Amino acid sequence: MTDELPELRATDGTSAAGGTPSADGLRASDADRDQVVERLRDALAEGRLDMQEFEERLEATYAARTYGELAPITRDLPGPGVVAPPVVSLSKAPEPGGGWDRRIVGGEGSSTWGVAVMSGFERKGRWIVPKRFNSFAFWGGGVIDLRDADFTDREVVLNCVAVMGGMEVIVPPGVEVVVRGIGVMGGFDHSEEGVPGDPGAPRVVITGFAFWGGVGVTRKLSRAERQRQKEARRQEKLERRAARKNLDGSARDREELPAAGRDHMHDFRAVHREAMETTREAHREAMETVREAMEDHREWQRERREVRREEREARREERERRRDGKYGEY
Repeated sequence: MTDELPELRATDGTSAAGGTPSADGLRASDADRDQVVERLRDALAEGRLDMQEFEERLEATYAARTYGELAPITRDLPGPGVVAPPVVSLSKAPEPGGGWDRRIVGGEGSSTWGVAVMSGFERKGRWIVPKRFNSFAFWGGGVIDLRDADFTDREVVLNCVAVMGGMEVIVPPGVEVVVRGIGVMGGFDHSEEGVPGDPGAPRVVITGFAFWGGVGVTRKLSRAERQRQKEARRQEKLERRAARKNLDGSARDREELPAAGRDHMHDFRAVHREAMETTREAHREAMETVREAMEDHREWQRERREVRREEREARREERERRRDGKYGEY
């Protein structure tokens, strides 16, 4: 055996041989703890940590006194500037299990035609679009809504014939639209044509003829999708508000303010900011509700005008028939 012994580390982070502090045993500064907090905040924003993990590591960071206590907190997190390489697809093939795959159901359509003669028709909600849908409107109107519909094929044809009438085709985002209709003293809307579709999304081809009429094309989100995005934005704001509140509370705990008045002012400002954010959120939700109500009211007005116009036409025809019958007696 040899008389030389390996250097031992004491439990307080110093070398047992010479008493010199190691790197792990050096005292950490406030700047070091702030750097760790910044990395934790970035990890929370990127989704690498949930709120509970973030709070636990935040408490451990402010309680740490040495480098050895700080190092394990961010050991499983990537360093600054490290970004995972994105996955790039060079083809437009549908992704397995994507949302559009579930909406291409094949088979036969649930409705293959729609007719409106001095009246109107609607195809909306959950329905199956056939490979070819034929529609005709004479002194009337029709609505073909594809936002919540399923499709029998990846390319469907909507044949729209409008004579002194109109039709509206509503498509969801991600669907490619091709317009090939002909208008005589009328027209087809080409504003949504040329917008590239999502991989695997269906292709909608609009054909037909418009005489003294028109066929419009609009792109809208479904009501369920608008509600989902609204809830996602609200949840994100709540998470940011909770994270900001936790950071403010931790900062207050470790700061030593000389006067109680400064603590009171800081709390007042935090409450004021939270109240302002709540008020703005309520205002935005109210405005969105008003916009939806106005849109529903405009649709109701259009339908009411259409009914009144049909009633006027019916009264005029009745007067003409009576007049022709009276003149025929003479």
